[in-house]
Amino acid sequence: MTTALPRLSRSLPAAPPAAPIKIVHLGLGNFHRAHQAWYTAHAPDASAWGIAAFTGRRPDAALALAPQDGLYTLIVKGPEGDRLELLGAVSAVHAAGDHDTYLDYLRRSEVSLVTLTMTEAAYLSDGVGGLRRTPEVEQDLASLRSDASAAVVTLPARLVAGLLARRAAGAGPITVLSCDNLPHNGSATAGVVTALAAGVDPSLVDWISDHVDFASSMVDRITPATTDGDRELVAERCSYLDAAPVPTEPFSEWVIAGSFPAGRPQWEAAGAQLVDDVTPYEQRKLWLLNGSHSLLAYAGSVRGHTYIDEAIADPVCRGWVQALWDETVPHLPLPAEDLDSYRSALLERYANPRIRHRLAQIAADGSTKIAVRTLPVLRAERAAGRVPVGCATAIAGWIQHLRGAGVPVNDAGAEPYLGLVSLPDEAAVRGVLELLDSGRGSDDELVAAVLSRLHERHHS
Repeated sequence: MTTALPRLSRSLPAAPPAAPIKIVHLGLGNFHRAHQAWYTAHAPDASAWGIAAFTGRRPDAALALAPQDGLYTLIVKGPEGDRLELLGAVSAVHAAGDHDTYLDYLRRSEVSLVTLTMTEAAYLSDGVGGLRRTPEVEQDLASLRSDASAAVVTLPARLVAGLLARRAAGAGPITVLSCDNLPHNGSATAGVVTALAAGVDPSLVDWISDHVDFASSMVDRITPATTDGDRELVAERCSYLDAAPVPTEPFSEWVIAGSFPAGRPQWEAAGAQLVDDVTPYEQRKLWLLNGSHSLLAYAGSVRGHTYIDEAIADPVCRGWVQALWDETVPHLPLPAEDLDSYRSALLERYANPRIRHRLAQIAADGSTKIAVRTLPVLRAERAAGRVPVGCATAIAGWIQHLRGAGVPVNDAGAEPYLGLVSLPDEAAVRGVLELLDSGRGSDDELVAAVLSRLHERHHS
C-alpha cells in the first residue's frame, strides 16, 4: 500500500457533504457505523439528518475519524466477494470527554434524537427497572447536584446532564433511542435515567415525562473489529487511505417502536421496520442469535476456536447451538415457520468465512450478557419442567472461561463470580447459579446438568 494515496476526507470528489446535525449518538464504534448510520445514510432525507457521534470511554474512534471528517468505508463481506461503500452520515465525531460540546448539541432545538450503542453493561440497570448505585454513579450524582454542567462518566448521568441542559435551554421534546442488546431497552433506559434524575433534581422527572420519548429497538448486523487487511483492501479498491473502515455482513435488521415527537429520518424507506411492540423481535434476536453467540464465545473458545465461523463448523459446537435453539423457540411468540427461517439464516450468517467475528469480542461483559441472553430461556424451561441442556452448556462454558480457559476475561462485573469459580466444581456451579438467579443454586437437576457439561469439557 502506498502512502502517496490521499487521506479520506470530505474534499474527495466522491464524498457526500456533511449534513446538519440533528442526531447525537453515544457509543461511536463499528456497530453504530454499520447499522444506525447506514440506515440514516440510506434514508431518502439523509441530507437533513447529520449525526454527531461521541465515543465511549476510549477516544480511539474519534481520533481516527476526525481527520476524515467522519467519513468511512463500509465493507460488506458476502460469501463470494466484497462491496465497498463510502458513508457520510456521521457529520462530526468527538471523544466522550468533550462534554461541553455534547451539552451544546442537546441545547439545540433542531437536535431531535439521542441514539445509543454503549453495550448492555453501560446502562447500570438493576434488572428491575432501577439504577445500580455504583461508586461512579454516586460520584456523578454528587457532581450534577453541585453543577448541572459538570463532566460525568456513566451513561445514565451523561443522559441526565444532556436533558438538564435541554430543559434549561427550552429546546423542546427529544427522543432517546437505545440500540443495545438489552431487554426492553427503551424502558430500561427510561428507568435508569429517571432514577438518576430524581437524585439530582426531582423536578426534572416531570419534565422528562412530558418531553422525552424513550424509544425501543431491536438491532441486528454482525460487525467484526477492523483489521489491517480491511484498510489495505480499501486503499487498493478505492485509492484513498481510510484509517477506520468497517467490515460487516450483508444481513441487516432494525425494528423500532417509538413516538419520535421531534421527528426522525425516514428509516423505514431504508428497510427499518416500525412496530408498536419490539418485544417479540427483541427476544428472538437476544435468545437465538445473541444467546448462541455467547455459548460459542465461551464453550467454543474452550474447544480451541477463535472465530464464529470456525466454531459453527465444529459439529459439537453446532449441536450445542441447535440444542439451545430447540429450548428457545417454544417461548417465542412468533410463527414457527418464521423461526425456522431465522434459524436457517443464522447458520448461513455464522458460516460466512469472510466475516471473521472473534469469540473474544463477543465474550466481553459476560456477567451482563448471560443474564439477558441465557437466563430467560433457562427460567422458562425450568418453569415448564424441562432441564435446558443448551443453557447448561452455555453456563458451563462461561464458568470455564472465568477459570481461565478459552478467551481472556474482559468483564467489569466478573469479580463476584471469580471467587466462586475457584471453588470445587459443585460448589462453583451452585454459587454461580445462585448469584445469577436467587434460588437457582439449589436446583439439583440444573446443577447436575451444568456439572455434566463442565466435566465433558474438562476432557474435550
